[in-house]
Formats: sequence, structure tokens, C-alpha cells
Amino acid sequence: MPFPEFDPVLIHLGPLPIRWYALAYVMGIVLGWVYAARILKSERVWAPGKAPITTVQLDDLVLWITLGIILGGRFGYALFYKPELYAQLFTGGTLGERFELLQLWTGGMSFHGGFLGVCLAIFFFARKHQANLLSLGDAIAPVTTIGLLFGRLANFINGELWGRTTDVPWAVRFCNARIEQLYGFCPAGNEPRHPSQLYEAGLEGIVLLSILSLAVWKWQLLTKPGYVTGLFLVGYGLTRASLETVRQPDVGLDQLPFGLTMGMILSIPMILIGAWLIRRAWMRPPVGATEPAAA
Repeated sequence: MPFPEFDPVLIHLGPLPIRWYALAYVMGIVLGWVYAARILKSERVWAPGKAPITTVQLDDLVLWITLGIILGGRFGYALFYKPELYAQLFTGGTLGERFELLQLWTGGMSFHGGFLGVCLAIFFFARKHQANLLSLGDAIAPVTTIGLLFGRLANFINGELWGRTTDVPWAVRFCNARIEQLYGFCPAGNEPRHPSQLYEAGLEGIVLLSILSLAVWKWQLLTKPGYVTGLFLVGYGLTRASLETVRQPDVGLDQLPFGLTMGMILSIPMILIGAWLIRRAWMRPPVGATEPAAA
């Protein structure tokens, strides 16, 4: 299947190009904001306890989370996949080379880095407002999948983060005139590959969002602080680790020990911490039943 002639730029507003990738971030944050507000406003899903913050406080938290996504995503990408960007701060030649780490428009964002950035934002926000940390994480965890859905779709439109070579009927050749014009060649070659971006959009986005929505609205798991966060960590970690088997490893990171990829290595702590949170929440009574939840 040939790769469609997608234009990574949705529209030009004068000299300013609006890219699909940037729009994916905006849509993920805005729709996540709306969904989180709905969760916080629903007294039923928190009863007999209550939401950790108000919707007014959520408006402030969104800014903290946005900064966590951008800074964590970029710095995490450099740390996990391109550490030479840090060295260039001191050894780079031109000013552009020296500060390439800060050039977000050149591409290069890590989910795991962005996730750590969001965790730090939630931690410091909860501390500042004396909110229950685990309950706040539970309110934010489901909306994270919305950003993952749009982000992976944008990865596909950009023709990046493609899968390994394969002969399945739906394989895609990530090569077209636009890519050749942009790079001078096709980085993915002309071999048919797994459209792993779409696999991730479906599993990390739609499927995980559905599971976490059931946890919130049907299974009433917000009454057990940490449970929904744990489900997200385990669900994403297992999904990402399994899909790494069909996703092309990053250049220079395809010879890691035991056949692991960087995505697998970074997902293992998520799975372990998530399992611990689920067990911890399961062993404790619901909030308001016999004892208040620990922060």
C-alpha cells in the first residue's frame, strides 16, 4: 500500500504554518481538559468522597501539564534517544547547533519524557493546593489517552515512527514524492512496513480510553485512589512493550541487550509501578467508607 501524499502542514496563516502535529497537541490538551472537567464535576463517580480539585483549579493545572508535556517530552527525547543534544550545549559549533535541544520545531518528542513531566506537574500542583495526589492522578490518567490518539495519528501523517518490514496485506510503503523532496531520500526505504502508528493510536488511544472510561463511570474505581492511574500505567506499558515488536527501533538503539528496545525498557517501570498502585488501591477500603485516603 503506498503512503498517501499527506501534507504535514494543515494550513498557512500568512507566514505561519499550522502543522498537523501541533494541532494534535492542541486537540489532545483541549479535549482532555473538557473530559477532565466532566469527571471532576460528576459527584457520583467520587461518592462518598469528593473530587480532589475544582474545575477552576483544573484550569490552572492544564497550564502546568502543558509545560510538563512540552519540556518533559523534549528533554526526555534528548535523554533517552539523542543524548548528544546535551553535549552540544557546550561543544556545538554554530548557535543553532549549540541550542538544538531547545528547537522544538525540528521534531523529537518522547512520550515517556512527557509523561514524567506531567507527573512532576501533578505532584507539585497537588502539593501546592493540598490535593490528594493519587486521586488527582486518577482524574488525569483517562484523558492522557486522548492525546496519545491524536499524537499517533499525527505521527502517521508525518510518515515517522514507522514499523518494521512485513508482508501483511495492510503494510505501507512510507515513501512518496513529499518525503523524498523533504529529505532527499526515503528514510524508511521503499519496503512495506507495519503502520505501527495506527496500531498505537487504536490500542493506546481508543482501547485504553475505553477501559479507563469503564473504570471511572461503571466500575466506580475513583473511590479507590491510585487504581485508575495504575490501570493506565499497566495498560500503556504492556501495549507499548508489545507493539515495540513491530515498531522500527530508533537508529543506534537497535542492538540493546536481550533484544529489548528503548520503548520496552522505559515501559517496564510503568508496568511495575502500575501493578503496585492497583494492589495498593485494591487492598484499601473505598474513600469515605471507613477511612480517608492517604495523600
